[in-house]
Amino acid sequence: MRKTLIATAIGAALALSACSEQPSAPQDLSADTAVEAMADAAAENPFFQPSVLQYEAPDFRLIDDEHFMPAFEEGMKQHMAEIEAIANNPEPATFENTIVAMEKSGALLTRVSRVFFNLTGTDSNEKRREIQRELSPQLSAHSDNINLNPALFARVEAIYNQRESLDLDAESARLLDIYYDRFVRSGATLTEEQQVKIRALNEEHSNLTTQFSQNQLAITQDIAVVVDTVEELDGLSDSQIRAAANAANAAGHEGKYLLSITNTTRQPILTDLKNRELRQRVWEASAYRGTSGELDNLPIVSRLAQIRAERANLLGYANWAEYQLENTMAETPQNVLDMLNSMVPAVVANTKQEQVDIQEMIRRHGGDYEVQPWDWEYYAELVRQEKYDLDENEVKQYFEFNRVLHDGVFYTMERLYGIRFEPRPDLPVYHEDVEAYEVFDHDGTSLAIFYADYFAREGKRGGAWMSSFVGQSHLLEKKPVVVNVMNIPKAPDGEPTLISYDHTTTIFHELGHGIHGMFSNVKYPSLAGTAVSRDFVEFPSTFEEDWAAHPEVLANYAKHHETGEPIPDELLEKIMQSRSFNQGFDTLEYIAASFLDMEWHMLTADQPLQEDVEAFEAAALAKYGVDMPAVPPRYKSTYFNHSIGGGYSAGYYAYMWSEILAADAFAYVQSQGGLTRENGDHYRKNILEVGNSRPPMESYIKFRGQEPTTEALLIRRGLKTQID
Repeated sequence: MRKTLIATAIGAALALSACSEQPSAPQDLSADTAVEAMADAAAENPFFQPSVLQYEAPDFRLIDDEHFMPAFEEGMKQHMAEIEAIANNPEPATFENTIVAMEKSGALLTRVSRVFFNLTGTDSNEKRREIQRELSPQLSAHSDNINLNPALFARVEAIYNQRESLDLDAESARLLDIYYDRFVRSGATLTEEQQVKIRALNEEHSNLTTQFSQNQLAITQDIAVVVDTVEELDGLSDSQIRAAANAANAAGHEGKYLLSITNTTRQPILTDLKNRELRQRVWEASAYRGTSGELDNLPIVSRLAQIRAERANLLGYANWAEYQLENTMAETPQNVLDMLNSMVPAVVANTKQEQVDIQEMIRRHGGDYEVQPWDWEYYAELVRQEKYDLDENEVKQYFEFNRVLHDGVFYTMERLYGIRFEPRPDLPVYHEDVEAYEVFDHDGTSLAIFYADYFAREGKRGGAWMSSFVGQSHLLEKKPVVVNVMNIPKAPDGEPTLISYDHTTTIFHELGHGIHGMFSNVKYPSLAGTAVSRDFVEFPSTFEEDWAAHPEVLANYAKHHETGEPIPDELLEKIMQSRSFNQGFDTLEYIAASFLDMEWHMLTADQPLQEDVEAFEAAALAKYGVDMPAVPPRYKSTYFNHSIGGGYSAGYYAYMWSEILAADAFAYVQSQGGLTRENGDHYRKNILEVGNSRPPMESYIKFRGQEPTTEALLIRRGLKTQID
C-alpha cells in the first residue's frame, strides 16, 4: 500500500472488541493472556498487518467481507491517533516531524481501502455495497477531521512560510507545496461556521456519489436486453450468439438471449445487428438508463452539481470548474472551452458529411427513414466495408486476446523498456478470470506485481481502468502492485476470444497507465505514479496506444488465430486507412460529453437546482453547436460516472488534452528512431518515473525539449495528412 505501519497489539485488541461476532476480552486478563488475545485478533483479520506475500500483494485467500468493516474502523482510529500526535507534538514544526510523518501515517487504513475499493469496482456484491454505503459518511468525516484540524494546519503553514530557508530538495519542496495547497483547498483557512457548512456538504456529496455509483452498477444489470428468438440476432456471429445464450441462461432466461449494456451511450453490438427494432431497444436501454424507478439518478445529478457549486463558493471560487482546474495543465475553464470550441467547426462539418454518406446507405438498402442514433453504427459499418472493403469479423480473426496481450502489448514493453512479464499462478487472485504476473526490469531485478483482469462479468462496473493495491515509495520501501481492468466479452468455454482493433488499442492504453504506476521512482507516496493532474494522467496511456499499429509490433501479434498466418498486407492497409473513418462521430460524441461536463460544473452557487436534467443537457449541447440528434454525447448525465461520479468532474476534457501530448510525443519518438530501448529509456526517465515530483509541463519539456503542438493530433485524427 502507499503507506505502511504494522498494527500495534493494542490496536488489534480494539478491533477484536469492535467485531460483534467476537466476545470482548474480560477486564481481568493477565498480561500474557491479553497479548495472546491480541495476537489472535491480528491473525483473524488479514488487514491488521501487512500481507506476507511479495510486495505485500493482498492474500485474497484470507480476505472475507467480514474483515473490511473492523479493519476500516481500526484503521481510522489508528490514523487519527497518529494525526493527533503530529498535530500536538510539542516540538517546533519541521518537515520531518510533520509532512514526512503524515506521509508515513494511516498504514492500516490505506491497506484496507486499496483492497476494498478495488473490489467494489471489479467484484462487487450486496455485502460490499452495504459496507460502502455505511463507510461513505465515515470516511468523509475522517478526511475532514484531518484537513480541518487547526493545530495540524498551523504546523503545515509554519513550515510553508519558512520554505525558502529550509534547503529542501526539489521533490520535498514539491510535496510541501502540495500539502499546503491541499489543506487550503479543503477549507483550513475558513471560519468555523464555514467549516461546519463544508463538512455537511462533503458528507452529503460522499453519500450521493456512492449512491450514484451503486445505482449505475445495478442499472447495468437490470437493463440488459432479453431477446426471444435467434432470428432477431441476425448479423451476430455464432460465437456472439452462443455467448448471449449463455448469459441468458446464467440470468435465469433459459432458451433466450441476453444482450448486456456497456457503459457508454453507443453500444458496440449495434454495428452487427440487422434488426432495426432490436437496435432501437438496445440503444434506448443504454440512453435512458437511470431516469426512472428506484434507481433514478436524475435528482442525484442535479444535487451533486449544486453541492459542488456551493463548496466552490465557500472556498472562494466562482464555480466548481474553476476550483478543479486550478492545479491542472489547462488552469482555467476558459482554456478548456477554447480548446474544445476550436475543434467544433471542423468536427461538426466532418460529422455532417458522414451523416450524408450514412443516409445514402440507408436509402440504398431500402430504408425510408432519417438516420437515428441506433442506426448510425450499423450503417457506418456498411459504409466502412464499402469504402475500405473491410469486414470487422474478418479483422477479429487476427486479434486473438492472448496473442494481443503477450505478443503485442508485453512484446512492446520489452522492446521499449526491457521489461518482461512472468506468470505467477501461485499468487492468489480475487476472481478466476484474473491472472497475476511478476514484472522484471531490464537488468533482471524484480520491479512489480501486475494483475490482468480483462473480461466482463456481473459485479464489475463498466469501462476500463488501472488501479493499485500497493503504491511505490522509497520512503516506505514499497514496490508497486498494479491492476488493469477491462470489460471484454469473453468467448464461450473452449473458444478463442477474438477482439476488435479498438479493444486491442485499449489493452495497450491501460498498460500505459500500468507502467506509469510500475515505473514510478519517487520517495514520497503522495507523489508516486499516476498521482498527477487529470489532463496529464491520460498522456502516458494514450501514448502507448499507437504502438499497436507499429509495423514491427503488428507483425509479432496480428496473426490468424487458427492458422498462425500473419495478417495480410492488404487487410492491414485497410485497417490503417479506416482508422480515420467515422472520426467525426467519435470526436463529436466525446466533445459533446466534455461540454456537458463543463456546463454542469460552471453552475454557480446562487443558481437554482437544475430539476429538468434532459432540458439542461439539450441547452448545453445547443449552446456550443454540438446538438446533432443522431450523435448523442458519449455519456448522458445519469450514467456519466467520469463527471457526475466525481473522479473527472470538470475534467472529462482531459482525454483530448492528453491526446495532444501523446500524439506529439509519439511523433517525436518516431523521428528519433521509433521502437528502441534508447527512446523507451528516455521516455521512462523523464515521464514515467517522476510521478508528480515536478510540474507536468516541466516533465514534458525535459522529455521533448519543447512544449507540444497540435500538429500530430490533427494527423492522428485523420484531419491532416502531413506536417507542413
